[in-house]
Amino acid sequence: MGKPDIEIARDSAMRPIEDIAAGLGIPEDALYRFGPHKAKVSLAFIDSLAERPGGKLILVTAMTPTPAGEGKTTTTVGLGDALNRQGRKTAICLREPSLGPCFGIKGGAAGGGYAQVVPMEDINLHFTGDFHAVGAAHNLLAAMLDNHVYWGNALGFDFRRIVWRRVVDMNDRALRSVVVGLGGTANGFPHESGFDITVASEVMAVFCLSAGLQELNERLGRILVGYTRAREPIRATDLKANGPMTVLLKDAIMPNLVQTLENNPAFIHGGPFGNIAHGCNSVIATRTALKLADFVVTEAGFGADLGAEKFFDIKCRMAGLSPDAAVIVATLRALKMHGGAARDAIEEPNTDALGKGIANLARHIRILKNFGVPAVVALNRFASDTEDELAFVADAVRPFGVEAVVSNHWADGGGGAEALAEAVARLAESGASQFAPLYDLDMTLWNKAKTVATAIYGADDIIAETRVRDRFRELQSDGYGRYPVCMAKTQYSFSTDPSLKGAPTGHVVPIRDVQLAGGAEFLVVLCGAIMTMPGLPRAPAAESIRIDEAGLVQGLF
Repeated sequence: MGKPDIEIARDSAMRPIEDIAAGLGIPEDALYRFGPHKAKVSLAFIDSLAERPGGKLILVTAMTPTPAGEGKTTTTVGLGDALNRQGRKTAICLREPSLGPCFGIKGGAAGGGYAQVVPMEDINLHFTGDFHAVGAAHNLLAAMLDNHVYWGNALGFDFRRIVWRRVVDMNDRALRSVVVGLGGTANGFPHESGFDITVASEVMAVFCLSAGLQELNERLGRILVGYTRAREPIRATDLKANGPMTVLLKDAIMPNLVQTLENNPAFIHGGPFGNIAHGCNSVIATRTALKLADFVVTEAGFGADLGAEKFFDIKCRMAGLSPDAAVIVATLRALKMHGGAARDAIEEPNTDALGKGIANLARHIRILKNFGVPAVVALNRFASDTEDELAFVADAVRPFGVEAVVSNHWADGGGGAEALAEAVARLAESGASQFAPLYDLDMTLWNKAKTVATAIYGADDIIAETRVRDRFRELQSDGYGRYPVCMAKTQYSFSTDPSLKGAPTGHVVPIRDVQLAGGAEFLVVLCGAIMTMPGLPRAPAAESIRIDEAGLVQGLF
């Protein structure tokens, strides 16, 4: 075993953030510094870039996640470093990590090994305070709603139809369902509510889809918070809440600039969930990077069925982005698990399991083809991988029209990803991309959900109770029919059953509910048992995180 990620990050030779910014042509007076190695980039400078041409956009996605880990963020960082090594001016764009997974089971989201973004501890903890600002803005709206009811309820809220909950950036299952307003008349009117994790907040989705403060204010105003007894919608603007919410977010909306271990630029901004929201970093960060670099490498949450689909159908559609190439990250370990190998046997040679697991990877390849985006498979190498097995996978995916490139960036940084960088650059510069969203916005909401389920998940159909079908029809008739759908389901399977590995077919996707995200301008379609507030595992990572005798953080990964 090599050094832990946190030690590698701590030993790195970071450069002043002014130097990183200068490499992109960002002047010092456009920076809002958070110490020597973090800064926000001013909106005024970003506005000045409007007429510049954009660089090439590369999406990093992955096969269906497994407990073995695939290394999507690590690959994003390694690929960005490799492209820079080759003289291609490149920036990467990532989401900010949530505290919940950091102290739960998943760990941080700053990469790993010698392909990390730094300062790793800051990025995985409070960073520049953006998540706290999002949580404060979200909870201010909840407080203003309850305060309005307390002082007479002039808007006529029906307590049974208040849909705005509260958020906290921590996994806490005890807060999924709560009752607020208990304790007597001085504390307001009791009604049912609950908490979601901050990354599931619509405010986070709005924050990441807004191109500037004015759009942010307008989108926040359109957030639906409840209904009257006559079922008339009540929005944040009716409570005069979007103005103060925007004030709380005025600094957070500036994108954050940090660096990789190899001192290359990285924008880390925003963090919507990949299986509940659209799972991409902010539009403003991606657009800024495209104006400043020749290549921009970004990622979307979880596998191509979740993150890539939403990146294409929601983010790219809304922001007018057109990706030039994509990378599908795969590992031999994950392929073996999808082929039926037990977790404790995934380091053993097993071409039978690999062969069966290829079906999962093949479906992700077809997903990218559905969108017209050329792709390369990145085989993220682990120490236990054999040359024969790596060659087996490369041969197996060739009939699908893609190249599989072995990449060793975890161990060797950008130097281990140069072959991958060459393959990606060839694709991006070839002009082969014919990007188009999966469905037309004129389709009905129900048919949009069905199209994603059948074309992306391999399902035969979608099903729902009459109540849910009626809600689809109601939203369609209320003028939201042109919204895209944001499908919320488990990340561990193409189906809604997380234990169903590989590439299942013949299944149906049960839709439990559909929710209007009026500010984000999409419909959240809840499938299966997906939750908006995760719980901690039996042995959370938090139990191993501490400050040592030297005052250093230990156990964070």
